[in-house]
Amino acid sequence: MRSLRAVLAGCLLAVSAVAGGGCADSGEERTLVVLGPWTDGEEKPFVEALRGIGKKTGRRYVYTGTRSLRETLVAQLQAGAPPDVAILNSPGELVEYARAGHLQPLPEQVAGAAVPPWSPAVTVEDADGELRTRAYWVPVRVDLKSVVWSREDTAGKVPRWCLGMASGATSGWPGTDWVEDLLLQRMGPGEYERWATGGMKWQDTGPVWREWGRMLTADGHDPGPRGVSDSFELLDDGRYGLLNRGDCTHEHQGSFIRRHYGDDVRPLPTARHLAAPRGRSASGGAFEVSGDMAAVFKPSAAAWDLLGRLSSKQARTDWANTALPGERPFFPGGTAGSVPLSRSTRDLQDLFDSAGQICMDASDAMPPTLRDAFHRAVLEFVGDLDDKALLGRLLDRLEAERVLQRKEEAFVLDDLCDSPV
Repeated sequence: MRSLRAVLAGCLLAVSAVAGGGCADSGEERTLVVLGPWTDGEEKPFVEALRGIGKKTGRRYVYTGTRSLRETLVAQLQAGAPPDVAILNSPGELVEYARAGHLQPLPEQVAGAAVPPWSPAVTVEDADGELRTRAYWVPVRVDLKSVVWSREDTAGKVPRWCLGMASGATSGWPGTDWVEDLLLQRMGPGEYERWATGGMKWQDTGPVWREWGRMLTADGHDPGPRGVSDSFELLDDGRYGLLNRGDCTHEHQGSFIRRHYGDDVRPLPTARHLAAPRGRSASGGAFEVSGDMAAVFKPSAAAWDLLGRLSSKQARTDWANTALPGERPFFPGGTAGSVPLSRSTRDLQDLFDSAGQICMDASDAMPPTLRDAFHRAVLEFVGDLDDKALLGRLLDRLEAERVLQRKEEAFVLDDLCDSPV
């Protein structure tokens, strides 16, 4: 993340031109709607940050959070009533919206906040039929993946992996994270990027699927149907965090999961848990990352102003200072705020800083139909790990979808990895 700090410093200077505009123009609507992914209390610090922005602008910002972002946004677009700003975690979906004309490219004052790899430039045909490559969204929060969580008293033991694949309309993504991370660690950033952008046959990913299967079934363990049906974070008795379930010792999950644990649960790189000898040398210390990206769906001076302010140092400081220690957000360039970091947050920041490469979540960057097929495939794979012929059928199905999406020129993103050094 160190190299991104210099980029961020420049971006904040550019954003200040937007953020210094004062109160809303008298002719504009003073209430702006923001659609985003945070619910169940996780949204509170962000809402406080919006409230702080509102005190400066005189505008009112209404936040709506949902776990079914794609379905909600598509319905709103079909009804002709999109939010002013939406915060999504899928560049692949954002590309679709840009190509369909639902998004406008970032104005010059905000474009500096489009920090790689979370905001790659996108080539879109404009109204005059010319292809132009521009940025369309900015990251407002980022997360580190390629991380395994365990309690200190189990850190050195043979892992019994926690597994919960259920997540509403997007069930399966905890499994795609596993496959993506293993491919990144085993094949390195170059091959990871080639695969995620449609240049590799799915059959070539077979070894990492089989390795994942062996990890899940080590010592006779079998996640069975429960691995598919259990929530990725919510337990049956209303508690959160799979490590609190009592029947598993290690969890492969992104940095956001620390909100459910105390500082006795610590993160380590996935590479530390892989069998020698191939993983570490191939990856070069690479980590998978994800992001929550903001884009304007209802263009106005007030909406662009908000996008700029969400990327500003002040908004990030307000957001961080009102978050609980285990929910302290990460931003391009590091953390923000004056509240001391928790142990796990500091550990994660150290991993960010030591990364050789950071690569955007592969499935988030894929065309949505391929991403959804990937989700379904991992659910089927986990549901029947004893069927040795199943994987071949699943990979053939995914390969057919890849070929179809290439014919339709649906793969647009081609730059998913960035060096933080």
